[in-house]
Amino acid sequence: MFRHPALPPLFLLVFASLANAQPRRPNLLFIFADDWGRFASAYARLDGPGTPNDLVKTPHFDRLAREGTLVRQAFVSAPSCTPCRSALLSGQHFWRTGRGAILQGAVWDENIPTYPRLMAKAGYHLGKTGKVWSPGNPADSPYGRPVPGFEKAGGRYHNYSEVVTEQVKAGKTIQQAKNDLLNEVGGNFDAFLQARPNSTPFAYWFGPTHVHRQWARGSGKALWGLNPDNLKGKLPPFLPDVPEVREDFTDYLGEVQALDAYAGLLLDRLEKRGELDSTLVVMSGDHGPPGFPHGKCNLYDFGTRVALALRGPGVKKGTVSDTLVSLPDLAPTFLEMAGIAIPDTMTANSLQSLGVLSPTRTRAGRDAVFIGRERHYPTARAGGLPYPQRAIRTHDHLYIINFRPDRWPLGDPRQLGEGNTPSFNTVANFTGATLSDEDAGPTKAWLVMHRTDPQWQSYFDKAYGKRPGEELYALQSDPHQMVNRAGDPSLETTRASLRKRLLQTLSDTGDPRVSGKGQYYEIPPLAGTVPGWKDQ
Repeated sequence: MFRHPALPPLFLLVFASLANAQPRRPNLLFIFADDWGRFASAYARLDGPGTPNDLVKTPHFDRLAREGTLVRQAFVSAPSCTPCRSALLSGQHFWRTGRGAILQGAVWDENIPTYPRLMAKAGYHLGKTGKVWSPGNPADSPYGRPVPGFEKAGGRYHNYSEVVTEQVKAGKTIQQAKNDLLNEVGGNFDAFLQARPNSTPFAYWFGPTHVHRQWARGSGKALWGLNPDNLKGKLPPFLPDVPEVREDFTDYLGEVQALDAYAGLLLDRLEKRGELDSTLVVMSGDHGPPGFPHGKCNLYDFGTRVALALRGPGVKKGTVSDTLVSLPDLAPTFLEMAGIAIPDTMTANSLQSLGVLSPTRTRAGRDAVFIGRERHYPTARAGGLPYPQRAIRTHDHLYIINFRPDRWPLGDPRQLGEGNTPSFNTVANFTGATLSDEDAGPTKAWLVMHRTDPQWQSYFDKAYGKRPGEELYALQSDPHQMVNRAGDPSLETTRASLRKRLLQTLSDTGDPRVSGKGQYYEIPPLAGTVPGWKDQ
């Protein structure tokens, strides 16, 4: 048979050219912090003066926003760590992830696809440092197999202010103590990168927990120079504007600045390796502030609205998006950018499809997100009962259904009866002291101690008292959700429309709370395995 002598080399040349033309799959660096709400200096420029963002400084998050996309309206699926993460990993509403959304007693349903499993199957090098999904048992997790955890360089960075404060007491300078923890973070990331086979694309989850309680009291000022007095007049109206609360919130902002320092170190590592521009960097948090009214475990914006910035391949530079984003949207986003098919079971939408990563500021793409909660700490209410809520949040309104208004939203205050008041230090330092769906801290302690003071009783009652079956807030005139207008005749059409849409969405997505299987959530999985649970 005659063969043209030029054919094989020409074929090889064309094949090589086609291979070289294939775009490199981007790496993924996902920085996801415990209890970090929407606090970053990048938002101060958007929201205007008069908020706590005037005080906090986050230059590295701001860099991501400046060199990529800053999302102004990002919300979690649930303001509690485990359901939020189960939704994010699966790209679905938390109520579709079964026991994977239960803080204590969580078990992952192997039939639910997750973006890490799919990325691993596609050849990505996976790794994690810190918290990913609670309880995070590698043999029974959304990863589907044990995923290397890289923390050999140290894990003290999870207790930032406490460790730095102790090191300073032992004789180190503040900067030396800070550098010790930065070296831990950098060493852990280096170990992950060194374990990567050749130039395999990677997906790395960095999950620090230090923004979660507890913190060294006064650390915001001592370690970061943040003056609590500069918060005067800038706290949201549901927080008492008193020295104790201002100091507590300043300490919280100090932990946010520590998170930003960690992020800066990771960005620097990638930049020095020449891989920053080939890496999709995403930075966000799992819900709002802990130990503060309206925050963690609440469906108000202070508990559900979070910071979100993205930088890297496929992300337009200098974009600010006003599109309503739900964090489960990240799962299909990661898959789409990696060239991996998005499972039909994912109810979320990629940020590309929503127009979030477009080159100009946009409000298009979606007009509502859906949020909810069931159980946080199983000891919050007698019998381990949950506090079931669902909400629809649009640009103009927040509508909430409280399915069991007879229950205490953040925990049963029965132990706060007369003559049985815990000490300030007990409430401030022991998470399970009382009202345990809201973490303990100085702010909660102050409110507990002043709960019968006529000047402050309304703050306590609004935060911890029983709530009506429906709540409706007009966000343009009431951005902090202080006045419930569910019974306002002028908003009756709006209320009815939002309720109908919320219930229809819950029904369409198989929420057990409205499908006649609500008993599923009523059984407390305190022992880890509940007889008959899967039959509910």
